Amino acid sequence: MTTNQYDVVIVGGGAGGIAVASSLLRRNSNLDIAVIEPSYTHLYQPGLTLVGGGVFSGEEIVKRMRLVMPKQITWIKHRVTEFDPNNDSVVLDDKSKVAYRTLVAAPGLKLAWDRIEGLTETLGRNGVTSNYDPNSAPYTWELVKSMKSGKAVFTQPPMPIKCAGAPQKAVYLSCFEWEEKGYLSDIDVSFHTAGTVLFGVPDYVPALEGYMNQYGVGLEFNQTLVAIDGMARKAWFDVKDQDTQLEVEFDMLHVCPPQTAPPFVSNSPLANDAGWIDVTQDTLQHTRYENVFALGDACSTPNAKTAAAIRKQAPVVSENLIAVLAGHMPMAIYDGYGSCPLTVERGKVVLAEFGYGGKLLPSAPRWILDGTKPSRLAWHLKETMLPPIYFQLMLKGREWLATPQHRTMPATSATTTR
Repeated sequence: MTTNQYDVVIVGGGAGGIAVASSLLRRNSNLDIAVIEPSYTHLYQPGLTLVGGGVFSGEEIVKRMRLVMPKQITWIKHRVTEFDPNNDSVVLDDKSKVAYRTLVAAPGLKLAWDRIEGLTETLGRNGVTSNYDPNSAPYTWELVKSMKSGKAVFTQPPMPIKCAGAPQKAVYLSCFEWEEKGYLSDIDVSFHTAGTVLFGVPDYVPALEGYMNQYGVGLEFNQTLVAIDGMARKAWFDVKDQDTQLEVEFDMLHVCPPQTAPPFVSNSPLANDAGWIDVTQDTLQHTRYENVFALGDACSTPNAKTAAAIRKQAPVVSENLIAVLAGHMPMAIYDGYGSCPLTVERGKVVLAEFGYGGKLLPSAPRWILDGTKPSRLAWHLKETMLPPIYFQLMLKGREWLATPQHRTMPATSATTTR
């Protein structure tokens, strides 16, 4: 069974889906839009790090979905199980279909907890936690507050992951608390990352390395967490170019899980070979289906997967989608902007802002805010200003400092596959 056709169907009621819906309605309030989202709650994901750091409570970063969902749209409270772009429709979990003139895919990514042996059985207890899990982030703070000595281990898996700085944010805020309480000298802290560098944009590395040195954190590169025994307080890492696994004991273990595209995305005609939704990185239009756009964590675009990226992507998708509906070429472009406020201590942030290729894209002049150095102003932005910017501006289609750039010459349209 297929429902009536909508002008726009948006898959996902997270940051990307809601921001695009609101942005579209501000440009054309007559659009018939459906948002497909099964959850009744909306999570402010950038706040999870601050929950784990004792700054926010878990309740502060969750809102009822009906409070953020635009009232003018149709909210379909189901889960998408299949994309069928050759027939301009999606399939829902009750086997019904929803048809569209244009599609916006913003389903987010999958946190692959099960790819680490033993993790799901022990997450949230036995000293094992993760700020990536809303239910475990408060446990992170409990562990930090109660720890006076022992071994604290923090991990980061291979890329891509959402908010690439989040795993080390947990390190900094934990160490700051232990330093303030006078316990840090009795706690052995290590950061085990699958990568070869601390941060992918070199301009921000000196400040971050300075804090790692200040806190006495052992940096372990080329190490990927593969197994945990929570009861025994042991973890095992694969080490690049070594045949044997590294066994590490812990009293506290903060895990960043591996992350993948959701199966209904990776198994669909919209996916590229890596499983992500295959879009042109500047227009965010699908490479094969010209009436399909995507944004957010499930995209193939090589930008940082952050809410700040979505804030810049949403207007681009909205302008280009409206252009396609009118039979025009997409002209708005996305420059890869992403932002990662690295909370190096409680009260200071290194504000990383960059685009494609690691190009620095600061929002403020350097004399006001130098993002490569720790700043109290950037902390104020992270703690006080960003939540209302997210809820009152971004999710309502008010695009402050997010006006899209435009092509100077027409681009070649995507090739429609049918």
